[in-house]
Amino acid sequence: MSVLKKHKEDWLLFTEAGFIAVNQADEDAATKLFKAGELLNPENTLPQVGFGYLHLHKLELKQAVKAFEKVLDQEPHNEMAKAFMGICMSMMPNATAKGEKILEQTLKSKDPMIKNLSNVAIDFVEKFIKKSPGPAGK
Repeated sequence: MSVLKKHKEDWLLFTEAGFIAVNQADEDAATKLFKAGELLNPENTLPQVGFGYLHLHKLELKQAVKAFEKVLDQEPHNEMAKAFMGICMSMMPNATAKGEKILEQTLKSKDPMIKNLSNVAIDFVEKFIKKSPGPAGK
């Protein structure tokens, strides 16, 4: 039995572990785990969402948006990719309004976690991104 066949059914575990590695700021492990997930299940877009998530954590917003756009080209209704892309765009000076619009669309999701993520992100944008500059910024 080849190594790929042996682990084919574990692609989701590798991908989930990649998200955990991102949350622990272990870029090397996250990259390797997402690549393993891609190799084991090339049709699934979740590892690509993971790469976008990694870029988001590093505040590489343009690269993150590209990753999420790639996912949405394949799966136009992928709410996780939409929500993350909305977060990225809402933090980009020339795309804040577009990002907010995407986040407002994902508020209609049937998935309560996507709704919550979008709601928290919109609240963050209102409080911190769109906030007028304080005395130091004048």
